[in-house]
Amino acid sequence: MESLGRTIVGRSREQRELAAFVTDAGGGALVVRGETGVGKSLLLDHVADVADRANHRVLRATGVEAESDLPFAGLHQFLYPLLPYIDRLDEAHRAVLDVVFGRGAAKPPSVMTLAIAVLDLLALAASPQPLLLVLDDGQWLDAASAEVCGFAGRRLTGSSVRLVVGLRSDIPSRFDTAALPELLLPSLSRPDSELLLTACHPDIPPRLRRVVLDEAEGNPLALLELPPFLTEERAGHDGRDPFGHQNVPLPHRLQHVYGNRIRSLDDAVRTELLRGALDGVAAGRSAGRPLGGTRYRMKDADDAVLSGLLEIDPFTGDFVFRHPLVRSTVVQLATPNERRAAHAALARVHREDIERHATHLAASTVDPDEQVAAELEAAAESVIRRGGALAAVAWLTRAAELSEDHEGRSRRLGDAAFIAGQAALLDQAQALVRSDVVPGLHNSPASVIASTYMALYQDGDVRFSRRRLVAAIEGIRDGVMTGTDEMLSRLVNLLLAICQYASDPAAWREARALLDSLGGSVPQRSLIYRDAWSDVVRHGAGVHERVEGSLAELRGLEPWDVTRLGVAAYHVDALGQYRPHLQRTVDREVETGATSSAITMVHLIMLDQIAVGDWDEAERSGERALELATVHDHVLFAHHSRAYLALVAALRGRLERARELQSVVDAWARPRGVGFLTQIADAVGTTAALSEGDYETAYLYAIGITTPGSFEPYAHQASRTLLDLVESAVHTGRVEQARRHALAAREAGLPGISPRLALITHGALAMTAEDDEEEAAMYERAEAAGAASLFPFETARIRLAHGIRIRHAQGPKAAREALSRAAEAFQQLGAVAWSARARAELRAAGFAERASSSRLPSLTWQEHRIADLAASGLTNKEIGERMHLSPRTVSSHLYRVFPKLGITSRAALRDALGKVSRDGSI
Repeated sequence: MESLGRTIVGRSREQRELAAFVTDAGGGALVVRGETGVGKSLLLDHVADVADRANHRVLRATGVEAESDLPFAGLHQFLYPLLPYIDRLDEAHRAVLDVVFGRGAAKPPSVMTLAIAVLDLLALAASPQPLLLVLDDGQWLDAASAEVCGFAGRRLTGSSVRLVVGLRSDIPSRFDTAALPELLLPSLSRPDSELLLTACHPDIPPRLRRVVLDEAEGNPLALLELPPFLTEERAGHDGRDPFGHQNVPLPHRLQHVYGNRIRSLDDAVRTELLRGALDGVAAGRSAGRPLGGTRYRMKDADDAVLSGLLEIDPFTGDFVFRHPLVRSTVVQLATPNERRAAHAALARVHREDIERHATHLAASTVDPDEQVAAELEAAAESVIRRGGALAAVAWLTRAAELSEDHEGRSRRLGDAAFIAGQAALLDQAQALVRSDVVPGLHNSPASVIASTYMALYQDGDVRFSRRRLVAAIEGIRDGVMTGTDEMLSRLVNLLLAICQYASDPAAWREARALLDSLGGSVPQRSLIYRDAWSDVVRHGAGVHERVEGSLAELRGLEPWDVTRLGVAAYHVDALGQYRPHLQRTVDREVETGATSSAITMVHLIMLDQIAVGDWDEAERSGERALELATVHDHVLFAHHSRAYLALVAALRGRLERARELQSVVDAWARPRGVGFLTQIADAVGTTAALSEGDYETAYLYAIGITTPGSFEPYAHQASRTLLDLVESAVHTGRVEQARRHALAAREAGLPGISPRLALITHGALAMTAEDDEEEAAMYERAEAAGAASLFPFETARIRLAHGIRIRHAQGPKAAREALSRAAEAFQQLGAVAWSARARAELRAAGFAERASSSRLPSLTWQEHRIADLAASGLTNKEIGERMHLSPRTVSSHLYRVFPKLGITSRAALRDALGKVSRDGSI
């Protein structure tokens, strides 16, 4: 495809679609996809011209391979011309965008937060005139920018902003899963290829014409570029290609074409081209793209422009490559010494940029150099905290190669292997530690960690893996094995994770004794993990505060530390306040970071969504975790995901699905001794049985987790299923066992460990109270625990039990409020069977269900939750943090709630909500 005057050959359909895309009402996004050289850039030029004639403002950007691991590099290109608009945004969005432009020191925002700020910026910029964003070579866009562009692109419909992205079809792209509409560009047909070749090279001899058409195979770039450099001699007489290579992929053939022109330049110009190519100078037209001081700026390269290798950006005046293949060919033709010299020069240019400087310095170095290795280590540490674990593995591997002694090499390979394991590169982790084997020496700590990752994640091996870890830790303790403090910490943390999955009392006792023998060598965080993950009934006192202290500075933590502390927070029911950070972090880690940690982050997000009643979102999170685990061959995490999905299904009354997943998990986990998952499977059985009112089965499942009146040591579900055991025991006539278990919870100090345990302990005591006075007191303490809005399902169960007891003791009318609140909560949660049970109790209490004229049913579930939280005295900011909304969104919801309830102030909320409840309209 090429432009003939104002006609583009062979693309009439595509031009019509692109013109309609620009001129039809409403914004949107479109991906233009095709192979290298098929004419994507020309169509992007065309759509830009159409938009310009339609009085659109056009902004262009180009993906650069060298920047594909640098967060926000592509977004910086797009948004730089819109800098004047940023100061007109609200403070929150300005702060988010300041991170992209390096104007703020805040931690990197989440994709959603940044995308929303970008959407607001684009809407503001498009207010004077419609805006068209054109991105070429989108396959090279960095992960953060691609995620934001995909998120924004899916939300442009109906706006004055349009986005067009050009992608190579032969290279995987981060836009492949963006779910944006696509326009596919096939190769030109033979007639169109002949038309283009005739129009651009009318004098080409017939035989050469045939060679070009055969070898180009409809690729417009080859049709244009090959003929000027072909002669009869080069074309030969046997029908082979002009360079003697039959069936060589087109890009390689074109590199030869560009190579001739590159070789004709003098050394100084070739040096400039090489530096520009190695530093990722733009290829193709990129109007308005600022290079600034962060990109090498080629100079004195006019001869390359005359040779058709470079162009001059009309907006910046900088030299840019005509096509990415030019850039590739420049690097390919350079000698190793020339490339090293160019990298050394670029390292000097980027001495203030730790990551670029280290990368170029390492590429310029041949012999071991401890200083360069240390700089690469520092660069790896820097990028890990921004979701760049994949880059860190490569840099640490190179650092190991440049180490001057075996100790440094071994340590860096161990670090690379550890991070590779966190990034779900299990085979690479194994290969890295195998490359460090020294004959005659014992297995290194790094090799133990890598092999344990494989055994745990892929096989669920908690027995042999635990023994290997114990032996390695004892070896370091006793001086038999060499290991740094960092390596010892990794071994200890992995041992604790395996003990958590095993949920075996003997294993936990051995681990605790081993850690005690290490004395002060065990980090404080590891002690938090030990106490939170093992047995919160016996060791959970004070863990909530210790977790909060460790998570006080989230920005400085590595992703695996955030994940481990998040798991600790879950065990003491303090996860909700950290969910926003997990949600901001998980997307970047999935793309280029610690994928294993990211899967656990998704699990944690799901658990909090289950707790607060967002069961639709929880199910989506579970499916995402399952997909990630399956793709990365994390068999353990896949079954872990299925266990949580089974729990959600059981809560919702989808019993067939719940039991199917429960069976799969149990059949895999029980023979392997993965007690953590078998306990969840039993909890699923309990929940499913309670959902359908089968209290006998529920009781049998519950006592399989722990016996009444005690809490099985190191069984994490023992405390979590307290209410299940008590309720099923009460309904099956085992009142004595239920009472004994509720008293045991109080005696064990569960109310002091977490608000949720306080809620369910007092609820269990209320259910088993020996007289009405005690029941009322315990119910009041349950309501006062401050966990009603955080754990709506448990709260609703306690209210239902309370209402039933009141109905029998005090009469139907007194029971209606508690029963109504329970019924409403179950309905809003989607707990169908529980809702039906509560409605039946309401009818038994003399409440006739009817269409209510009250105002509460007009509230959405979200509005109702916000109203409840506001009535409890929380500020908009605090409500937003609980529900993961902005304070502005909370304010908007309350603005709609007040007139629905017929009130004008927050002070009247509690009375208004209570009045409607008393009227029986919930």
